[in-house]
Amino acid sequence: MSNQIPVNISEQLELPVISAPMFLVSSPQMVVEGCKAGIVGTFPLLNARTGEILEQWMGEINEELEKARKEEPNRKIAPWGVNLIIHRSNKRFESDLELVRKYQPPVVITSLGNPSEVVKVVHEYGGLVFSDVISTKHAKKAATCGVDGLILVCNGAGGHGGTINPVAFIAEVKQFWNGITILAGCLSSGRDVLAAQVLGADFAYMGTRFIATTEAMASEEYKSMLVESDVDDIIYTDAISGVNANFLAPSLQKAGFDLANLQKPDEINVAHADHHENEAKAWKDVWSAGQGVGAVKKVQPISEVVRELKEEYQQAVQLVSNNSSTSKV
Repeated sequence: MSNQIPVNISEQLELPVISAPMFLVSSPQMVVEGCKAGIVGTFPLLNARTGEILEQWMGEINEELEKARKEEPNRKIAPWGVNLIIHRSNKRFESDLELVRKYQPPVVITSLGNPSEVVKVVHEYGGLVFSDVISTKHAKKAATCGVDGLILVCNGAGGHGGTINPVAFIAEVKQFWNGITILAGCLSSGRDVLAAQVLGADFAYMGTRFIATTEAMASEEYKSMLVESDVDDIIYTDAISGVNANFLAPSLQKAGFDLANLQKPDEINVAHADHHENEAKAWKDVWSAGQGVGAVKKVQPISEVVRELKEEYQQAVQLVSNNSSTSKV
């Protein structure tokens, strides 16, 4: 484990993995089961359609994890987190931030804007703020706002993925950043987790691998399509919301899109609160996934996925150790 991760968190991890907050996919149950399996479970606040539902979700997560810790005090139960969109168009920002203050998620992931106000609130109760970025420019801006971690969203990531190669991105960011570094994009196996650490990351940020889980809110058809797909089925396009993102091509075809003639819509519509309903409609039948989709072989509980990741990670560590020993002979 990296020494950049606070000890009180690293001691509760089975793997340095964050289950990424996924629009219309991540559920409270997914968060709880991920944490109980020893990885950081997260969800987007806007997945709860109203503030009342959100408050119920956050209360349930705290209660379930506290119950698990009391029942199994020696078990590693990871902290949970939420994703808060801080762009001015998010009409729920202030009320959602108050719920963050009340329920105190240990990790808050910010998107689309200046995280300074969130940093102040979260640091008051001892939490960590991670900011997701897709460029060195955005990373430098976030770094000046007091965030604890930077999530480097690289090429091939599901949803609104970036375009920078992870090797290049993390190397550039490490020139000015000494805080927690989280790598995102095509990380789907335990081997990938180790590779991320070798590059200098403290956490691996995984989304696609966790969509095809029993706890996810994704439809059964969506999960089945993930199992059947590979990297050649991923398409990067701005035709859905006006902002480039990675999608499953078969879902676009099923929704009536002509893959040979994809056109950007007249109105750009990202997942802000005032566009939430339209975005939800757009993404309901057109499904996102990253280029690491080939690692998804079946629908299974999160606990099983994490167990497989841990085995793969340990095998990779052993392989590197063996190769290192051989090279010294």
